[in-house]
Amino acid sequence: MLLLSTDSNYDFAAHNCELISFNRTLPSLKEETLLKYPEKWFVASKSGCSCSFRHLYVGSVELGFGEPEDWYPEEPEDIEATLIFISVIRNLVSSGAHVECIDAWDHSSELAGLSGNIEVNLAEVSNSQFRFFENHKFYFT
Repeated sequence: MLLLSTDSNYDFAAHNCELISFNRTLPSLKEETLLKYPEKWFVASKSGCSCSFRHLYVGSVELGFGEPEDWYPEEPEDIEATLIFISVIRNLVSSGAHVECIDAWDHSSELAGLSGNIEVNLAEVSNSQFRFFENHKFYFT
């Protein structure tokens, strides 16, 4: 599940379509307590959760950000949904907003520690290279 917070009152719902939706109603995950900004959103993919975005599992995070590769097939709609997400975030950050998100996959009753924090320098990571890493918190700069 993707949880997003920002200090901007931007209405992300303006970007809702069949591939991605931004909802103010959070899914009641323990990781929500780790969001520091006042404006909070749940980001869903076409599947209704957040599974249909580009992701790397915890054991593959060392691969970092990267373009889609032939040897690792990804659904075109997952790529497009991720492009929509990062384009919206890029525009918001360029306007001066602070944005963070958590890719939370552990739904246990206790707060599971995140596997790490990642600063996403948007001057170095292109839209087509961006992907999520499970159980990580992202800070966009």
